[in-house]
Amino acid sequence: MATTIEELEARRAAARMGGGAKRIAAQHAKGRLTARERLSVLLDADSFEEVDMYVEHNCVDFGMEEQKFPGDGVVTGSGTINGRLVYVFAQDFTVFGGSLSERHAQKICKVMDAAMKVGAPVIGLNDSGGARIQEGVASLGGYAEVFQRNVLASGVIPQLSLIMGPCAGGAVYSPAMTDFIFMVKDSSYMFVTGPEVVKTVTNEVVTQEELGGAVTHTTKSGVADVAFENDIDALLATREFFDFLPLSNRHDIPERPTDDPWDRIEDSLDTLIPPSAATPYDMHELIRKVADEGDFFELQPKHAANIIIGFCRIEGRTVGVVANQPMVLAGCLDINSSKKGARFVRFCDAFDIPILTLVDVPGFLPGVGQEHHGIIKHGAKLLFAYAEATVPKITVITRKAYGGAYDVMASKHLRGDLNYAWPTAEIAVMGAKGAVEIIFRGKTAKEIAEHTAEYEERFANPFVAASKGFIDEVIMPHSTRRRVALGLRKLRGKQLENPWKKHDNIPL
Repeated sequence: MATTIEELEARRAAARMGGGAKRIAAQHAKGRLTARERLSVLLDADSFEEVDMYVEHNCVDFGMEEQKFPGDGVVTGSGTINGRLVYVFAQDFTVFGGSLSERHAQKICKVMDAAMKVGAPVIGLNDSGGARIQEGVASLGGYAEVFQRNVLASGVIPQLSLIMGPCAGGAVYSPAMTDFIFMVKDSSYMFVTGPEVVKTVTNEVVTQEELGGAVTHTTKSGVADVAFENDIDALLATREFFDFLPLSNRHDIPERPTDDPWDRIEDSLDTLIPPSAATPYDMHELIRKVADEGDFFELQPKHAANIIIGFCRIEGRTVGVVANQPMVLAGCLDINSSKKGARFVRFCDAFDIPILTLVDVPGFLPGVGQEHHGIIKHGAKLLFAYAEATVPKITVITRKAYGGAYDVMASKHLRGDLNYAWPTAEIAVMGAKGAVEIIFRGKTAKEIAEHTAEYEERFANPFVAASKGFIDEVIMPHSTRRRVALGLRKLRGKQLENPWKKHDNIPL
């Protein structure tokens, strides 16, 4: 028995060493943690239970039968984050560069299957050189097995991807199908084809960082949600973010005790809207003053910043926030902001997270580029997402809500449950000056000015919409938190179902 226990300890020690001390040192030299070190930061102390520690690859080509490491380049298992169950896999770059083999993929699939059975999120820590070339099509088959599970898990359990090193070729499509992607600056990258291939095919010279680094994907492409300075920051932020998410679509949203009074009055909001309609203000201020303790976890803050998305809590319970941002493009909706908002709304709806929409939108962004790149189809994504959502929806119009953008931003007509407006709200087809120039085309400047004043008097307020029942109540800005908290409380038992269908056909 003693010999058997010694062998067990020896095998465990070998598995924990991954690719060996030299490769671990090389990983540290790049400013990166090893797979096991990352899991120790991500998970509660002593909560990680590993599975498949002794799995080895089954390749016999190119001398691979002589090179075997227990675990085969990925650490898999389950643990807890702040006491709540989560399944994890962390690719180990010290073993064959974290490359994916058939057995490596089987290990990932096993934890994904287990997570689906019990209803728990999956967090993947990606750090891999891609498919293991020596295994050929077997490794590609492994990727496809993972992809299939990503699709089946979508909307059933939350899926998070942390890109903490290279992620290239087919490997990028698994993170792309997960709900959220976090990256590490100057350390991680994602691309379908690398700089060398790009140079060969298109003659474009580009670095890995420029092509698919964390800054590129969190600003230009919108592929990733947030870029962090280092591994530790990314892992600790993931712990914080995890607390906002339900374990699955069968579980209630998490609740955290709070001392922040639900009926807190914020007098400063009464002066948030500037006197001039052309002057911007920061919508973050409203979000933080409505949220418990001012806590707001923003997603994609650097991409399509004309719309703000993220999670806060009200009365301790998670709420998804979608808000126009007047500081960027005057809060107009464009292609990128529509896609960004739509995907977030659909995530919230899939997991029964109520949606708070804060509206200050002058319309859709005009321009040849927008039209030619499909603003009609992309804008329809946000419209579709709001219209199909059956979760509690509360909308507050702070200033402008013009044209089709008024409809799109969770209006009463898209089954908004509670639609409020501040006294400063203007709900109309367009701004007063533009409307008058169309209605009274050919009039003198003086007449235009008179009619503009008349139009403003009639429509530059929320009462016309309120008189038609499109607005439930005109509320004082300082009481916004109280109204929203009360509304969410009332709507907890909301039941609404869409007609039966195999699935919808959102305008992709």
